[in-house]
Amino acid sequence: MKTIFLKSLALSLITLSLLSCKKEETQTVSNVSAAGTLTASATTLSLVQANGAKPALTLTFPAPTVTGYTIPVTSTLQFDLKGKNFAAPKEYVISNTSYSPTVNDFNNMMLALGGKIDTPTQLEVRLKSGAAANAITYSNVITITATPYLASAWIYAPGAYQGWDPTTADSLISLSSNGIYTGMIAYTAGNLEFKITPAKKWDVAYGDAGAGKISSSVGDNLKSPDAIVKQVTVDLNAKTIAFTTPNEWSIIGDATLGGWNNDTDMKVVNDGKSNNYSVKTTLTTGALKFRFKHDWTVNLGGSITALTNGGDNIAVTVPGTYTITLDVAAKKATMVKN
Repeated sequence: MKTIFLKSLALSLITLSLLSCKKEETQTVSNVSAAGTLTASATTLSLVQANGAKPALTLTFPAPTVTGYTIPVTSTLQFDLKGKNFAAPKEYVISNTSYSPTVNDFNNMMLALGGKIDTPTQLEVRLKSGAAANAITYSNVITITATPYLASAWIYAPGAYQGWDPTTADSLISLSSNGIYTGMIAYTAGNLEFKITPAKKWDVAYGDAGAGKISSSVGDNLKSPDAIVKQVTVDLNAKTIAFTTPNEWSIIGDATLGGWNNDTDMKVVNDGKSNNYSVKTTLTTGALKFRFKHDWTVNLGGSITALTNGGDNIAVTVPGTYTITLDVAAKKATMVKN
């Protein structure tokens, strides 16, 4: 009898324990509200560099509500170009219920997303809210229209490729004046050495400090690894330099030095807004075409004043040295015999 009583008592305690656990589980359930309505103080912005430190607009949304067990909820604003469906958005985690980026910050974000200087651009913004990756909700989408401006700074790369003259040297540009400069330089065989100057004079010049580093106290010249058009990136914050081959426009054909097997790269002016590519080169009698990324997927031919995708070869009937300029936006080119 005593044994039965003890077994019954143990069973009762186990049941009570399970009930307590179930009650505790009920207490730990959290209910998080969906992302609230996002509002904007303006949807058409006038971005003026003189107002760079002022707010461009204010975005607001209600704070998320949590019932039951309290858990942290992350509120993130996502920005992307209209039509991109937030495939690779710029994200900003917001700790309160409003966000007021400055004109400079908003302008730099538009440029980073692919907006073009002096071209009206539409961005989309939405609120992403949730406590876990599998419990994310999104707000309404707001479209904002603005025209980015060029808020840039330049440094220069005088070298053997242009006669070591800082007043005429190619520039490298920082679109947002953040200390990171980039640009295309056409190095030629035997003329690979150069330096970096903050101005068009020799007062301060950066040389090679080794291992991808630069220094204004080092006398050695910098040197391009190849005698072709290179994308040069200089970070004056970290004092580094990097060389890459740009995926840009080139000419190809039996009228060019490389024939149909090797591209002759063109380069764009490093002003941050030009979309015109040019090259000075020797041409023979024959034909040529323009193509992008050294690939035939995107190529331009046909009439030089009205180029078309996949158009016919462009004839060259008089050999000589030419300056060739390509206006990608207008799909036209010029070939001027020097």
